[in-house]
Amino acid sequence: MKTLARLILGLVIFDAAVTAPTLEPINYDSENYDTTLEDLDNLYNYESIPIVGQAEIEMVTMMPSGNRELLTPPPQPEEAEEEEEESTPRLIDGSSPQEPEFPGVLGPHTNEDFPTCLLCTCISTTVYCDDHELDAIPPLPKNTAYFYSRFNKIKKINKNDLSGLNDLRRIDLTSNLISEIDEDAFRKLPQLRELVLRDNKIRQLPELPSTLTFIDISNNRLGRKGIKQEAFKDMYDLHHLYLTDNNLDHIPLPLPENLRALHLQNNNILEMHEDTFCNVKNVTYIRKALEDIRLDGNPINLSKTPQAYMCLPRLPIGSLI
Repeated sequence: MKTLARLILGLVIFDAAVTAPTLEPINYDSENYDTTLEDLDNLYNYESIPIVGQAEIEMVTMMPSGNRELLTPPPQPEEAEEEEEESTPRLIDGSSPQEPEFPGVLGPHTNEDFPTCLLCTCISTTVYCDDHELDAIPPLPKNTAYFYSRFNKIKKINKNDLSGLNDLRRIDLTSNLISEIDEDAFRKLPQLRELVLRDNKIRQLPELPSTLTFIDISNNRLGRKGIKQEAFKDMYDLHHLYLTDNNLDHIPLPLPENLRALHLQNNNILEMHEDTFCNVKNVTYIRKALEDIRLDGNPINLSKTPQAYMCLPRLPIGSLI
């Protein structure tokens, strides 16, 4: 009985040994141990490895471990991008060329559709347009108080060039080519105090506002009829009147009472009356304000009319022979 059992157990063990896979012997070949790094490419031929299709290769990013949330920027709305692309260009003051809501920031536009304050220089209420080859007065901002446009090529002052400038106090158009001035070019400027038109070609002086305190029209072509009668009579605050180099043949009378300086040198004045400066009917009259009278460069002998200066604090400058 025991012999039979041992026989059956032996058959079972034999059967298991037959059905088990055969293991190849491991060859621990020591030839590869001395292989250098340069020989690895030859030792292992990677080209024989089958290539996986390119569509199957993906680069993936592993999610960080833990429960932390990724801080990603919020997506920008598409409407904001469209508005940014369609925005209009801005001027240096931040306004758009097509925005009528901010008139006068760079001044009114000239005939060339160019803002005056880019063509000229605007500082507060003062506009400087000196030496810009201008042939006309550009449109000025409404709050302009002081306007300088010297050394240009302006030929005419139109009645609308300065209209509406109620704060304008000083105009300086020295060294232009002005030969014509409209009658109402200056008369309707309620705050005008100083007018400088020297070194031009003016033949006729228009009506001037009575608010003037300083007038310089030297080196023009006024001649005998360029100044109207009693042109300065109502200018009670006129302190300085410069009319040199104009080929004048007379002193424009009457002169304002508060006049301090009268320059008439280099004209063609031939004579003077005793009541030009003084009041012959009142021997006690003294004209204290008029201290500066220039008549040099005229063909007049001041010694012939001594009574004309008796009321003055100083004698006029000119020829006494």
